[in-house]
Amino acid sequence: MDIDAWYINSSDEDQRKPHRLEPNKPVSLDELEKLGVFYRKLDADIYESDPELEKICKDQGYTYMDIITINKDALPNYEEKLKMFFEEHLHMDDEIRYILDGRAYFDVRDKEDRWIRIAMSKGDLITLPSGIYHRFTLDETNYTKAMRLFVGEPVWKAYNRPADDLEIRKKYLDSLH
Repeated sequence: MDIDAWYINSSDEDQRKPHRLEPNKPVSLDELEKLGVFYRKLDADIYESDPELEKICKDQGYTYMDIITINKDALPNYEEKLKMFFEEHLHMDDEIRYILDGRAYFDVRDKEDRWIRIAMSKGDLITLPSGIYHRFTLDETNYTKAMRLFVGEPVWKAYNRPADDLEIRKKYLDSLH
């Protein structure tokens, strides 16, 4: 169960490009887990009846799910939404996304505040812990279809950086030690 993740450069080039350092500096699943990032590879072709997904939802208490398609034709205000998703932010709750089709990137901050890019493709399920700074973007294919999972009712509120004074951020930072 390998994940494709790496440290990124600070180039202002298109956010949808890979932005790999030269030479590439990969990040392992173990390193991501130390940041509280949970990753699983599932069979997206059977997501509607997948016993593994059902078990994850039951074990984690995910009771709400919906599906979002992100591309120019399917998402109203596509350009605005993509810019909003790419603003560095955190949430009060975990962010759980399951890629059903297409590709995208999640960027997360490491303990030294450096960006790590996580490439997501069909079958990838990721959980970003509450309080972690992150952002989202499509890759150059400009398309993904993702399931969004929540414990209870969905909460869409994002707190853009700086949000270091929030209790959830302090709790997250404490969990890293």
